[in-house]
Amino acid sequence: MKKDVDGRLFDLINVTILIVFTILIIIPLWNVLISSFASGQALAKGNFIFWPEELSLENYKAVFRDSSMIRAFVISVAKTVIGVLTHVFFCAMMAFAMSKAHLKGRKLYSAMGIITMFFSGGMIPTYLLIRELGLLNSFWVYIIPALLSYYDVIILMNFFRNVPDSLEESAMIDGAGYWRVFLQIILPLSKPALATIALFNGVNQWNDFMTARIYITNKDLYPLQMKLYEIIVQSQTQGMQNIGTALAQSTTKGVQLATIVMTTIPILIIYPMLQKHFISGMMVGAVKE
Repeated sequence: MKKDVDGRLFDLINVTILIVFTILIIIPLWNVLISSFASGQALAKGNFIFWPEELSLENYKAVFRDSSMIRAFVISVAKTVIGVLTHVFFCAMMAFAMSKAHLKGRKLYSAMGIITMFFSGGMIPTYLLIRELGLLNSFWVYIIPALLSYYDVIILMNFFRNVPDSLEESAMIDGAGYWRVFLQIILPLSKPALATIALFNGVNQWNDFMTARIYITNKDLYPLQMKLYEIIVQSQTQGMQNIGTALAQSTTKGVQLATIVMTTIPILIIYPMLQKHFISGMMVGAVKE
């Protein structure tokens, strides 16, 4: 009886803590969302948390009237989709080779990969390398430097090792080569691990603005996050100096909030689609039998 009471008390405390944390997370998110739909006058007053006095679509109209914002959204989508596909494919290709014990030089390749996890060239040498490769002011600066992550390779290696060798052996007996085994057997069986890598890399690609900040000066190649950065900087500098009124400041803030919502919604839509595979992929290597 005492165990039942202790168990119920433990569950009650856990549920209470989770509810409190959920509320603390949801309220700021809701405030940002509803504030993006608030009129300039309502934002100027700023006396609301859950619902403004007046709703308006002017903030979103201002965002979509800016052709550079639409172009930045397309750049963000393109670099995320292409970046995720190429990153996952290259990491999976390397992990498949590294998962083979008979691979010559495997220990050397592994040591080289592990070193990259702890050491990097630094910002200036990396910038010089990017310049020498001709990737400055190029869309491919978002893709090529992010093709490989040895951390992701290790995750996929652990997953590939759990695939029965008999599948590969039977395919090779039927005449399949390594490429066919990799593309038609290994990849389809590795959806949980691939989805996990894709989700992590996709979030990084979507939220990344430092790449554009350092390597891109052509505004036609700015992603959405860089445009958001520009809006915030401009509103804090010349925008405030030139305008100065509370209403204008609140309007600028509304555009900022609308842009933030636009940058957040795609990830919120994609995550539930990958959640099942994501949970399975996170368990890779967690249990050894």
